Amino acid sequence: MSNDPHAILLHPMVTEKTMRLMDETNSLEFLVRRTATKPQIKDAIERLFSCQVATVNTRITKDGKRAIIKFGGETSAEDIGMRIGVF
Repeated sequence: MSNDPHAILLHPMVTEKTMRLMDETNSLEFLVRRTATKPQIKDAIERLFSCQVATVNTRITKDGKRAIIKFGGETSAEDIGMRIGVF
């Protein structure tokens, strides 16, 4: 698999639930390549957004693989969401 973050992260998921996640747990949800590992996802997010990732949780759905990224340190999920045009 390539090390290109854009090859790993397909696009952010924007739903009422993900908006609530952002407010309550400082997290964002992305649709990711099905073969991507948690360390690859974490690395891709940190490189793309110059931020700190606390945890990565993944699950497979009928739509594909989703990753919930919880940000750590000074990183605000809302700021990242603004940068990628979630709002």
